[in-house]
Amino acid sequence: MSYHVNEKGYYGEFGGAYIPEMLYPNVEELRQNYLKITAEPSFQEEFDALLKDYVGRPTPLYFAERLSAEYNTKIYLKREDLCHTGAHKVNNTIGQILLAKRLGKTRIIAETGAGQHGVATATVCALMGLQCIVYMGEIDIKRQAPNVARMKMLGAEVRPALSGSRTLKDATNEAIRDWINNPVDTYYIIGSVVGPHPYPDMVARFQSVTSKEIKEQLLEKEGNENPDYVIACVGGGSNAAGAYYHFLDDESVKIIAVEAAGLGVDSGESAATSALGKVGVIHGSKTLLMQSLDGQITEPYSISAGLDYPGVGPMHANLFATGRAEFISITDEQAMNWGLKLSKMEGLIPAIESAHAFAVLDQKQFKPTDVVVINLSGRGDKDLNTYIDYFKL
Repeated sequence: MSYHVNEKGYYGEFGGAYIPEMLYPNVEELRQNYLKITAEPSFQEEFDALLKDYVGRPTPLYFAERLSAEYNTKIYLKREDLCHTGAHKVNNTIGQILLAKRLGKTRIIAETGAGQHGVATATVCALMGLQCIVYMGEIDIKRQAPNVARMKMLGAEVRPALSGSRTLKDATNEAIRDWINNPVDTYYIIGSVVGPHPYPDMVARFQSVTSKEIKEQLLEKEGNENPDYVIACVGGGSNAAGAYYHFLDDESVKIIAVEAAGLGVDSGESAATSALGKVGVIHGSKTLLMQSLDGQITEPYSISAGLDYPGVGPMHANLFATGRAEFISITDEQAMNWGLKLSKMEGLIPAIESAHAFAVLDQKQFKPTDVVVINLSGRGDKDLNTYIDYFKL
């Protein structure tokens, strides 16, 4: 059994492309070309060169000595926070911008929640000289002001989503509407492993550089390329997909996915899709989705703007449904406390999204011989105001 996508665009029962007819030509053009284009040597060379010289890859695999001593196990941090733009998101936007150029697109649109994907998209559009429009929920624009300023400095136009909960889901809706209205010249860079096939697979492939490096780095440090555990936070799930990718079909590597419980899984203010979701369709793919009894999408909540998505990517829905991954829900309070703890113990201020992943250390017992890799998917600059308000710093 493989946990990768099949030729029809499904992970088990999840995935597919549930799209309006108007979008069919765009998505089909992408589906027919993405594997062919990304396999071209010239594409690979350009992608690898930009990851190395522009993004700063490979990112270090750092042995966290003090954390390891406290939890009596071997804890390694994959330092995606050191990527240019401050998070893993840029791995994917570089891949997709190269694809968009080869497809002859001149106008780029994106959606963003925490703003990291928006910044990463604006960054590569500036690099390639392409027009960039980023849709962002009005609430997220307020709580992620530094990233909004960055996008504008990079030449992007930031358009607020004013409907619904005015967060990530609504920004995605607006981006899809734009794409339907501008099908010929526009390319939609989706920031996570969500959306219609081929997006979940394509984003996972571009992000898979993370697990590729983990294998190489662990071989060097531990003499074995496989860790015992890989842990990552999951909203839509792109950083997690990248960290799991090369381990998916090797069941000796245990996978832990960490979701945002918000104020508590049963509080009505949560984004723990695995605990609360039922099968449904959102943004073009069949997946697990938080919804009311009559199928209306319920509003998710998390203190981290990057995790308050009402669904989860189809790869992750399948990992949950098959039991391949263990899903753990972490509250705002647990995540915020870990943001402070990691800062004080290792001198690393994490994005609040990433801080959720570390809270697993208090939930689960690891053996002294276990090699545990935690994906530190982003740095905390963008969240300083939230940290300041929360801890009255």
